[in-house]
Amino acid sequence: MSHTAMMLLAGILLLVLIRLIQRDAARATRLFLILWLTVSIGNLLVGVLYAGYGWGEEAVIWLLVFGLPAAIALAARRLGR
Repeated sequence: MSHTAMMLLAGILLLVLIRLIQRDAARATRLFLILWLTVSIGNLLVGVLYAGYGWGEEAVIWLLVFGLPAAIALAARRLGR
């Protein structure tokens, strides 16, 4: 399994865990977005500083790694009202 796929899975699992623990959907979504933004930026920095990828390469992957779980969180919040 690729690192990107593992990060996407980790994001979705984090979202599920937070939604199970925090019953207030709006608060859970905000908490998830803050935590996932921090984790995904950390992943981006590891890719650039230690794995040798360029900023441009990592930025595209970061958009996917952060954006897909964030979009799922926002959609779940909107549909779960």
